[in-house]
Amino acid sequence: MTIHKNLALLFGLCGLLMGCNAYFYYPSKEIFYTPDRLGATYEDVYFPSKDGTQLNGWFIPAIGLPKGTVIHFHGNADNMSNHYLFVQWLPKEGFNLFTFDYRGYGKSSGKPDRQGMVEDSMAAIHYVRHRSDVDPQRLLIFGQSLGGALALAAVAQGPKDGIRAVVVESAFASYRGVVREKLADYWLTWPVQWPLAWLLISNQQSPLPMLREIAPIPLLVIHGDHDQTVPYSQGLLIYQEALSPKELWTVTGGKHTEAFTRYAKAYRPRLVQFLGERLKDPIGPPHFTTEPPSK
Repeated sequence: MTIHKNLALLFGLCGLLMGCNAYFYYPSKEIFYTPDRLGATYEDVYFPSKDGTQLNGWFIPAIGLPKGTVIHFHGNADNMSNHYLFVQWLPKEGFNLFTFDYRGYGKSSGKPDRQGMVEDSMAAIHYVRHRSDVDPQRLLIFGQSLGGALALAAVAQGPKDGIRAVVVESAFASYRGVVREKLADYWLTWPVQWPLAWLLISNQQSPLPMLREIAPIPLLVIHGDHDQTVPYSQGLLIYQEALSPKELWTVTGGKHTEAFTRYAKAYRPRLVQFLGERLKDPIGPPHFTTEPPSK
């Protein structure tokens, strides 16, 4: 590759990243799956975000008497209709499931932006908390990838009543941090990874400075140590900066969001047990820690 091609690649990358705050999101309006296609009963609902943006979500009731309600915050690409496949098994384990689309995703109105999506995440918790068929004292938060970062920011800044646990898989602690680590993957941008990351994306609503606000809600961090999309170091940073009670599950050999797909046999029962134990905890500061990180 000539120096001219190197420069063209660098400028092309910078041109893309200069709009990184906007191009960070990859929504789709296509509906890939609906719960009824997998044999589940569901309610298609709409609810408003703080600024009035109309958001779309699905409520899938538990099979049998519900143990609690899981609110799912999906990842970056497409919309809830394909990310639903990551969590479709939870109602069979006795949990109500609520999943939803951020602004600009699926049938939700508006366009994606970071502040708005955090407000959307807070609105989803508010909506579920006020459903007549949900016990508001038995809420469980589960965010994956970008959804993990949004869930952490929403819980840290919103009312914590009734939230018994926060679970994040393949999440990142810092928007700038994850962009910097991606820049470090390429020899052309490696030398300037720090200034480029600072120049090209803001750190607004990054979970890192607010992680300590999650406590005393138990926090579970799940991350594959071979994740090439969101490096394992980002999950480890979330764990290290959060206050107890907290727990880390390292998915050995795991890539991005593989705990409940490729490693489902090991991690689905383990998550069910973890959530069940948190629902048994008395309301108020729970009494468990996990030090050092567990595998």
